[in-house]
Amino acid sequence: MKRSAAIIGGGPAAMMLAAMLDEQKFDVTIYEKNLTIGRKFLVAGDGGFNLTHSEEKELFISRYTPASFFENIISSFSNTDLRNWLSSIGIETFVGSSKRVFPLKEIKPIDVLTAVLSVLKKKNVSLKTQHTWKGWKNNELCFEISNQIINVKADIAVFALGGASWKVTGSDGTWINYFAEKGIDIIPFQASNCAYQIHWNSEFIKIAEGKSLKNILLKCGSKEKKGEAVITKFGLEGGAIYALSPEITKQLNENNTAQLFLDLKPSLTALEIKNQIAHTRNKSLSKHLENELNLNQVQSALLKAVLSKEEFIDIETLSEKIKNLPLTITSAAPIDEAISTVGGISLNEIDNAFQLKKLPNNYAIGEMLDWDAPTGGYLLQGCFSMGYCLAKILNESKPR
Repeated sequence: MKRSAAIIGGGPAAMMLAAMLDEQKFDVTIYEKNLTIGRKFLVAGDGGFNLTHSEEKELFISRYTPASFFENIISSFSNTDLRNWLSSIGIETFVGSSKRVFPLKEIKPIDVLTAVLSVLKKKNVSLKTQHTWKGWKNNELCFEISNQIINVKADIAVFALGGASWKVTGSDGTWINYFAEKGIDIIPFQASNCAYQIHWNSEFIKIAEGKSLKNILLKCGSKEKKGEAVITKFGLEGGAIYALSPEITKQLNENNTAQLFLDLKPSLTALEIKNQIAHTRNKSLSKHLENELNLNQVQSALLKAVLSKEEFIDIETLSEKIKNLPLTITSAAPIDEAISTVGGISLNEIDNAFQLKKLPNNYAIGEMLDWDAPTGGYLLQGCFSMGYCLAKILNESKPR
């Protein structure tokens, strides 16, 4: 006899779970609050649909926080496995120059979603949209639809309700109260993969707003990342700083500020820099930096904004600061402006099968769990992999 499986939420973790559950063993229904499933999935495709990353497994896993939680998850369904599965449903991918993985140029995000929905249709997965989950009543799931509450009984309930960023897509984090009422430990949501506030002086921002710092290295605590970042009125945003989100968040929580260090010339040592700029030959120092180190106007202006005049004209100090320029972060951007969030259900609340220890036959996967990963395909891969792993566990399990 088939078991009924209710999946609450229609994001990538939910879709992969539904696609992989054995239709001979489960009657699967996805309940989604929006008009369609996969809305945040489509928003993530704006500006290029980065599905995963092509890094080797060990390095790939190290991008996650905590990495130990993802070791078996990514090993069970890797970036290569995801690409092979996508290919099997008609979505061919390629590796870009950044080693990120995208669908072929002619394939749009909606095409990817349509291909996944086709799989779900073939597996007889029922989609019930405009169903907003409202907690439990007598161990049954409660949904609001058209201002009415309906109760649904399911043998297995899987929650894939997302985090709290991009509320317009439905991920608003309001579900936390229902779990808290059940005694589930909830970690407060915080913005991740977002802009971080740095108090620039007004003269600098006139020159630098909207400009990119390219081929740099950023460091925070024990983490560092090469890449680029964009200077904004608010502070800094972009891939290089997003990757440092876990360490930045940790320092902000502990100290109310976070210390960031910027290396403007990762390819050179401080001594090499010093030797190249030691003799200005009557040129302005800024012009000398441009000629000898290829530092542009924005980079020179940044050095002047952070350093005192005495520090800027001292060759030894300047050389050291070009390699290690301190910047103080005072806050993260608002959650709704973040690409993702950290926080949600504590990982201590689930067992190795994603089952809530305090609620048998209730499972949680995806961004609603307390984990973090940078942009670049890691977030989507983490969700896809969790959906796959839970499907495998449930397919192999026996009814209790």
